[in-house]
Amino acid sequence: MTLDEANAIMTDSDLLFSKAEVDAATASVAQRINQDYADKQPLILSVMGGAVVFTGQLLPLLTIPCDFDIVQGSRYGNAKVGAGLTWRVAPRDNVAGRHVLLLDDILDEGVTLAAIVDLIKRNGALSVACAVFCVKDYGAERNAQKPLQADYVGLMVPNRFVFGYGMDVSGAWRNLGEIRAIKDQ
Repeated sequence: MTLDEANAIMTDSDLLFSKAEVDAATASVAQRINQDYADKQPLILSVMGGAVVFTGQLLPLLTIPCDFDIVQGSRYGNAKVGAGLTWRVAPRDNVAGRHVLLLDDILDEGVTLAAIVDLIKRNGALSVACAVFCVKDYGAERNAQKPLQADYVGLMVPNRFVFGYGMDVSGAWRNLGEIRAIKDQ
Protein backbone atom coordinates (compact mmCIF):
# COMPACT_ATOMS: atom_id res chain seq x y z
CA MET A 1 0.00 0.00 0.00
CA THR A 2 1.36 3.40 -0.91
CA LEU A 3 1.44 6.39 1.40
CA ASP A 4 -1.26 8.08 -0.68
CA GLU A 5 -3.49 5.00 -0.48
CA ALA A 6 -3.03 4.76 3.29
CA ASN A 7 -3.82 8.44 3.75
CA ALA A 8 -6.91 8.10 1.54
CA ILE A 9 -8.19 5.26 3.73
CA MET A 10 -7.72 7.41 6.82
CA THR A 11 -9.47 10.38 5.23
CA ASP A 12 -12.37 8.20 4.11
CA SER A 13 -12.98 6.50 7.47
CA ASP A 14 -15.19 7.02 10.49
CA LEU A 15 -13.95 7.34 14.07
CA LEU A 16 -15.75 4.72 16.15
CA PHE A 17 -13.85 4.91 19.46
CA SER A 18 -11.42 7.60 20.62
CA LYS A 19 -8.09 6.86 22.30
CA ALA A 20 -9.68 7.71 25.67
CA GLU A 21 -12.47 5.18 25.08
CA VAL A 22 -9.95 2.56 23.93
CA ASP A 23 -7.77 3.14 27.01
CA ALA A 24 -10.79 2.86 29.33
CA ALA A 25 -11.86 -0.41 27.69
CA THR A 26 -8.36 -1.87 28.04
CA ALA A 27 -8.24 -0.86 31.72
CA SER A 28 -11.62 -2.51 32.30
CA VAL A 29 -10.43 -5.78 30.76
CA ALA A 30 -7.26 -5.67 32.89
CA GLN A 31 -9.28 -5.12 36.06
CA ARG A 32 -11.46 -8.17 35.35
CA ILE A 33 -8.43 -10.34 34.53
CA ASN A 34 -6.69 -9.23 37.74
CA GLN A 35 -9.75 -10.28 39.75
CA ASP A 36 -10.26 -13.61 38.01
CA TYR A 37 -6.58 -14.65 38.05
CA ALA A 38 -5.65 -13.34 41.51
CA ASP A 39 -4.89 -16.89 42.69
CA LYS A 40 -3.35 -18.19 39.45
CA GLN A 41 -0.24 -17.60 37.37
CA PRO A 42 -1.57 -17.78 33.83
CA LEU A 43 0.35 -18.31 30.65
CA ILE A 44 -0.64 -15.40 28.45
CA LEU A 45 -0.51 -16.13 24.73
CA SER A 46 -0.77 -13.13 22.45
CA VAL A 47 -2.11 -13.77 18.96
CA MET A 48 0.30 -11.96 16.66
CA GLY A 49 0.29 -9.63 14.85
CA GLY A 50 -3.14 -8.08 15.54
CA ALA A 51 -2.97 -8.37 19.33
CA VAL A 52 0.42 -6.66 19.59
CA VAL A 53 -0.99 -3.25 20.55
CA PHE A 54 -3.69 -4.62 22.89
CA THR A 55 -1.11 -6.88 24.54
CA GLY A 56 1.42 -4.09 24.93
CA GLN A 57 -1.14 -1.83 26.58
CA LEU A 58 -2.78 -4.55 28.71
CA LEU A 59 0.26 -6.29 30.24
CA PRO A 60 1.48 -3.28 32.29
CA LEU A 61 -2.02 -3.02 33.81
CA LEU A 62 -1.95 -6.59 35.12
CA THR A 63 -1.07 -6.96 38.80
CA ILE A 64 -0.76 -10.74 38.70
CA PRO A 65 2.30 -12.88 37.99
CA CYS A 66 2.12 -14.31 34.50
CA ASP A 67 4.21 -16.00 31.86
CA PHE A 68 4.11 -14.85 28.26
CA ASP A 69 4.43 -16.33 24.78
CA ILE A 70 3.00 -15.75 21.33
CA VAL A 71 1.04 -17.65 18.71
CA GLN A 72 0.33 -16.64 15.16
CA GLY A 73 -2.31 -17.90 12.80
CA SER A 74 -4.06 -16.04 10.03
CA ARG A 75 -7.13 -16.29 7.86
CA TYR A 76 -6.75 -12.88 6.25
CA GLY A 77 -3.29 -11.99 4.93
CA ASN A 78 -3.89 -8.80 2.97
CA ALA A 79 -7.52 -9.66 2.21
CA LYS A 80 -10.56 -8.19 3.91
CA VAL A 81 -12.46 -11.50 3.95
CA GLY A 82 -11.35 -14.62 5.84
CA ALA A 83 -9.97 -17.65 4.05
CA GLY A 84 -8.24 -20.86 5.27
CA LEU A 85 -6.25 -20.90 8.53
CA THR A 86 -2.47 -20.73 8.16
CA TRP A 87 -0.19 -21.32 11.16
CA ARG A 88 2.90 -19.15 11.34
CA VAL A 89 3.72 -19.87 15.00
CA ALA A 90 1.68 -22.70 16.54
CA PRO A 91 1.03 -22.85 20.28
CA ARG A 92 3.97 -24.57 21.94
CA ASP A 93 3.55 -27.62 24.12
CA ASN A 94 4.27 -25.57 27.27
CA VAL A 95 0.52 -25.13 27.76
CA ALA A 96 0.13 -28.51 29.49
CA GLY A 97 -1.10 -28.12 33.06
CA ARG A 98 -1.41 -24.33 32.69
CA HIS A 99 -4.21 -21.81 32.91
CA VAL A 100 -3.95 -20.14 29.50
CA LEU A 101 -5.25 -16.69 28.65
CA LEU A 102 -5.32 -15.86 24.94
CA LEU A 103 -5.18 -12.21 23.90
CA ASP A 104 -6.45 -11.18 20.48
CA ASP A 105 -7.43 -7.98 18.74
CA ILE A 106 -10.88 -8.89 17.41
CA LEU A 107 -13.36 -11.72 17.57
CA ASP A 108 -14.84 -11.58 14.11
CA GLU A 109 -16.30 -14.88 12.93
CA GLY A 110 -14.36 -16.69 15.66
CA VAL A 111 -12.91 -19.44 13.45
CA THR A 112 -9.24 -18.53 13.92
CA LEU A 113 -9.48 -18.13 17.69
CA ALA A 114 -11.55 -21.32 18.02
CA ALA A 115 -8.83 -23.28 16.18
CA ILE A 116 -6.16 -21.89 18.52
CA VAL A 117 -8.27 -22.69 21.61
CA ASP A 118 -8.87 -26.24 20.35
CA LEU A 119 -5.15 -26.90 19.88
CA ILE A 120 -4.30 -25.48 23.32
CA LYS A 121 -6.94 -27.68 24.96
CA ARG A 122 -5.66 -30.75 23.09
CA ASN A 123 -2.16 -29.93 24.39
CA GLY A 124 -3.35 -30.27 27.98
CA ALA A 125 -4.15 -26.80 29.30
CA LEU A 126 -6.06 -26.79 32.60
CA SER A 127 -8.21 -23.93 31.33
CA VAL A 128 -8.33 -21.61 28.34
CA ALA A 129 -9.90 -18.15 28.40
CA CYS A 130 -9.96 -15.51 25.68
CA ALA A 131 -9.59 -11.76 26.08
CA VAL A 132 -10.29 -9.82 22.91
CA PHE A 133 -10.11 -6.10 22.51
CA CYS A 134 -13.24 -6.01 20.40
CA VAL A 135 -16.03 -8.24 19.16
CA LYS A 136 -17.67 -7.67 15.81
CA ASP A 137 -21.42 -7.41 16.33
CA TYR A 138 -23.34 -9.37 13.71
CA GLY A 139 -26.60 -9.28 15.68
CA ALA A 140 -27.71 -11.56 18.51
CA GLU A 141 -28.61 -14.61 16.42
CA ARG A 142 -25.44 -14.66 14.33
CA ASN A 143 -23.24 -13.76 17.32
CA ALA A 144 -24.60 -16.81 19.16
CA GLN A 145 -23.53 -19.03 16.24
CA LYS A 146 -19.85 -18.10 16.53
CA PRO A 147 -17.75 -21.15 17.44
CA LEU A 148 -16.68 -19.45 20.68
CA GLN A 149 -17.49 -16.47 22.84
CA ALA A 150 -14.79 -14.33 24.44
CA ASP A 151 -14.46 -14.34 28.22
CA TYR A 152 -13.24 -10.73 28.31
CA VAL A 153 -14.28 -8.06 25.81
CA GLY A 154 -13.12 -4.47 25.58
CA LEU A 155 -15.56 -3.09 23.00
CA MET A 156 -18.33 -4.20 20.66
CA VAL A 157 -17.80 -2.88 17.12
CA PRO A 158 -20.33 -2.76 14.29
CA ASN A 159 -20.24 -5.17 11.38
CA ARG A 160 -17.85 -3.01 9.37
CA PHE A 161 -14.19 -3.27 8.41
CA VAL A 162 -12.46 -1.75 11.46
CA PHE A 163 -8.84 -0.79 11.96
CA GLY A 164 -6.50 0.71 14.54
CA TYR A 165 -5.25 -0.56 17.92
CA GLY A 166 -3.55 -3.53 16.26
CA MET A 167 -6.01 -4.11 13.43
CA ASP A 168 -4.75 -3.12 10.00
CA VAL A 169 -5.97 -2.27 6.54
CA SER A 170 -3.64 -4.05 4.10
CA GLY A 171 -0.79 -3.55 6.56
CA ALA A 172 -1.48 0.10 7.38
CA TRP A 173 -2.83 1.89 10.46
CA ARG A 174 -2.25 -0.93 12.98
CA ASN A 175 -0.48 1.71 15.09
CA LEU A 176 -3.52 3.92 15.76
CA GLY A 177 -4.59 4.39 19.36
CA GLU A 178 -8.22 4.70 18.24
CA ILE A 179 -10.66 2.47 16.37
CA ARG A 180 -11.83 3.56 12.93
CA ALA A 181 -13.99 1.96 10.24
CA ILE A 182 -13.89 2.16 6.49
CA LYS A 183 -16.93 4.13 5.35
CA ASP A 184 -19.82 1.98 4.20
CA GLN A 185 -19.83 1.57 0.44
